[in-house]
Order: sequence, then structure tokens, then C-alpha cells
Amino acid sequence: MSSIQSNKERRTVPREAVELYDEFIHGHIDRRSFLDGVKKFAIGGLTAGAIVDALMPNYAMGQQIARDDERIRAEYVTVPSPDGHGYIRGYLVRPLSADSRSAEPAKLPGIVVVHENRGLNPHTEDIARRLALQNFMAFAPDVLTSVGGYPGDDYQGGQLFRQLDGDKRFEDIVAAAYWLKNRDDCTGKIGVTGFCYGGSVSNQLAVRMDDDLAAAVPFYGGGAPLDQVDNISAAIMVMHGAEDTRLVNAWPAYEEALQNAGVTYEGHIYEGAAHGFFNDATPERYHAAAAEDAWERMVGWFNSHLR
Repeated sequence: MSSIQSNKERRTVPREAVELYDEFIHGHIDRRSFLDGVKKFAIGGLTAGAIVDALMPNYAMGQQIARDDERIRAEYVTVPSPDGHGYIRGYLVRPLSADSRSAEPAKLPGIVVVHENRGLNPHTEDIARRLALQNFMAFAPDVLTSVGGYPGDDYQGGQLFRQLDGDKRFEDIVAAAYWLKNRDDCTGKIGVTGFCYGGSVSNQLAVRMDDDLAAAVPFYGGGAPLDQVDNISAAIMVMHGAEDTRLVNAWPAYEEALQNAGVTYEGHIYEGAAHGFFNDATPERYHAAAAEDAWERMVGWFNSHLR
């Protein structure tokens, strides 16, 4: 079942400028073309510099849970990935309450959090911390590990991302998922969520892991290959922004394939929301009402299917 959530979005720059940023950050145009393109939207009191500042991520502003929050226990862990790039580093977060009740840590369901196509940036780490405070253990792997990890700049991260073999990148995520599932402090029930690239990976992981994956919540990512949907056992909840027309137009075929395969699923398309609507570190794409509703639905989905 698809649902439409109606909320009007406020932007300080034209929608076309937001779309130009998406072209840039996904590697379809280079930095120079992006900066030149922005200039045509500089009208009235809106300068090109102000537009660029409004479009680029502000990770400090988007942070909801501090890195040193006393309610969580977080660490970076390196995981073997023999079929990928050899190893992958990630950010593991558990609620402190799960590890302080007794000598043995409490077993929790796990959630893999897969970043966009720029590497493990601060926003993705913040999402892992938010999930930990919902009493999950979250692991956010960085597919840029083999080239030095997220470099602190999204554009440079995207450049590194495109240097890597796509199949090996995916195998690194598979290795991270099975590592999480098999930990002694995990219940063995895991889910995955991801954004853009991570959304696509979430769908692909559901195919690859079959009944080893209990649930997936892909945000604005491409669907699994239609001829492989029969391999999905996980419960799938798909999130799209209505303005993300390429993915929205592809959704009906994916929905039909999920229906035909008997997969438990929901699809939510948010009116007025663009690609990246969940990312509160990019305010010109962020849609607060849609993001809040999607968060509540995601947490409910994981509670229903992982516990």
C-alpha cells in the first residue's frame, strides 16, 4: 500500500538549485559546473555564495545526539571482508543501559545503517546514535575504508566512492551485516536502513540475505532487480519524496513485484519532499514533517519485525 503525506516545504533557494546540488553530489556534474550553474539563480538579494552555503551540508546543525552522549556506548570497529576490499571499518553504537544491567551485555536486535555515496559522514553516524537510543544496536559501515575512509568532505568522498569496485563495495556491506548478526550481544535478528546509495543497498541486501535479514527500510534508493524480488524474505518499507520523480516513477513496478512475491511491505511517498528529505544536515532538501513521520514509521517497523 502506498501512502501520501501532505506537508508544504519551505525553501530559501529555488527548487532548480536543489536539483542542481543533487546532480553535483551524485557525481553527474563537477564542482565547477555546479558553481557556474548556481550563478543563474542569484537574483535579487540572493547571491551565488548564499545559495551555495544554503545547499551544502551543515553537520553540526543536523546533529541530534552528541557523540559523547552519556546514554550510548560507541566505538569504531574493523570487520573482515574477504570477498570485498579485505576489511571494512564502521561505527558501532549500543545504548548504555543495555550494557550496565548485569555482568553480561543484553542481547539487542541489530540495524545496519548504510550511508549515501559519500562515505560515513557525521549525519549517518548521528542516525546510528538515534537508533541506539531506540534500544537497538546499530552499525554504520564506511565503504570508503579501503581508500582511507570518509575524508571529511562530501565532494571528495564522492570522488573516492566512484573509484571503488561496486561489487566489492557491496560485499563489504554484506560482511558488515553478517558480522553484526553473529555478534554475541545481538539477538541474531537484524535489519537495514540506508539513504540514496544506502537505500539501494538495503533493497539489494534483502535479496542477498534472504531470511537472514528480517527487515529493511530504504530511503530514496533504487529497488532490487525485479527478477530477484522472489528472493526477499525481509519486510520492506520504502520511503520516497514525491519530487524525486525518477525513483517515484520506478516505484509502481517494484511494488507490483513485491506484491507478486508475497513480500510484507509498505510504501510511503511524501508530497512536497525531495531526494534527501530525511537529511537534516542539508536544510534545503530537509522536509521536517516528512522526516519525522518517516522516522516514527521506521522505528515502528523495526520494532514490529526485529523484536
